Amino acid sequence: MRRHAREGGWRVTLDRDFARVMSECATPRPEQEGTWITDEMRAAYVAMHRAELAHSVEVWGGDELIGGLYGVSIGRMFYGESMFARRSDASKVALAALVALLRTAGFSVIDCQQNTTHLASLGAREIPRKQFLQIVSRMTSMPAPDWGSLTIALPDT
Repeated sequence: MRRHAREGGWRVTLDRDFARVMSECATPRPEQEGTWITDEMRAAYVAMHRAELAHSVEVWGGDELIGGLYGVSIGRMFYGESMFARRSDASKVALAALVALLRTAGFSVIDCQQNTTHLASLGAREIPRKQFLQIVSRMTSMPAPDWGSLTIALPDT
């Protein structure tokens, strides 16, 4: 994926255009009638972003936003909310870059919330509820990283 992204001239950014990533994620996919991301939810998440609790990863092909994701971070726990791709593999590149960033920042889990074939193909797995709650308790009690000092890039692998 890294080679594919580099050959295409893609670059990855962190928190550069949160509101636009949310808008793109809210656009219904061809197989959907609507979206769960309402205007009220968008406003709430943008407020969380301003409070440095919600974050986005953007994938750019030149000046075009071609993929991305957003989620909420509390302590060292990240809750993935939604992702989108306008080009093949762009959301996978965003997720891989996020995973690499979170690993270096001391995160051990991303709550994907949905068990999908797509996420499983990227390494997601279900864990028992008791174990999940223990992880959430431990990770949310840790201090949050300084998101402003974090840098994101295409992953090495």
